[in-house]
Amino acid sequence: MTDVARGRVELRHLRAFEAVARLRSFTNAADELSITQPALSRTVAQLEDALGVPLLDRSSRHVAATPAGQSFLEHVERVLAELERGLDAVRRQASIRLGFSWLLPDPWAQQTVARFERTTGTTVQLVRTDDALAAVQQGRVDVAVVRGEVTSTAVQVVHLFDESRVAVCAVGCRLARRSELDWAEIPGLPLVVNTTSGTTGPWSWPGTQGPETVIETTNFDEWIESVAADRGIGVIPDVAVRRNIHPAVKFIPLRGAPPCSVSLVFLPRARNATLRRFVEAAVGSTAG
Repeated sequence: MTDVARGRVELRHLRAFEAVARLRSFTNAADELSITQPALSRTVAQLEDALGVPLLDRSSRHVAATPAGQSFLEHVERVLAELERGLDAVRRQASIRLGFSWLLPDPWAQQTVARFERTTGTTVQLVRTDDALAAVQQGRVDVAVVRGEVTSTAVQVVHLFDESRVAVCAVGCRLARRSELDWAEIPGLPLVVNTTSGTTGPWSWPGTQGPETVIETTNFDEWIESVAADRGIGVIPDVAVRRNIHPAVKFIPLRGAPPCSVSLVFLPRARNATLRRFVEAAVGSTAG
């Protein structure tokens, strides 16, 4: 004798019965629940065996609840409604930690966070960290926005889109008068590089074709202040142009520069429905 036959009723039994009774169709209910019709029929039959009474009349063209089934349906609807209210209350207390190193992409980030919070009731905590990839691997954030190529095999990578690059220099730099620069000119200029989360550095050119003079920094603040101090030029995704990041720098269009990829990274072993919904919302925002 099965657990169900001994009177054990599970949530899946209630959901199955409610869907069939409401839609008056096993076919439509199976589609709604994303299960096969035979599996749905077995689940409803298990419930009827457990209760010892037929709940659905299958003799007519359309499925209908029996008198006992109609009475039971009213209780099931109240139970499922109360359960959904409880789930909503818990979801409103849930949160997901989104890590980033500098300047979240716009308008993607704002649209994604707003849509996700509105549709799920879950709060997104924005966590600024110098090394977003390491923050994911160490469990300090659930998911992170990372620019550039991700070579680590310890994380799962979902590519979102590409950003264009621009050059940035101090307002007093001789290059500030230029209307544009060519990517091929960059190796001949002192280049300020963010070695932790920057998108452009000696690694951006093949072999030894990169810049001869490199000024290394370890985070975005050090990088932008070094550029503003005219220690060298920088190359950054064009999101910076729209964000007015520093009054002492000027942006210069950069011709021929390769695009910069933007990706979400998270631990592949994470079994988190909230994280999965956030990734789906993030990818959906790129298509919107």
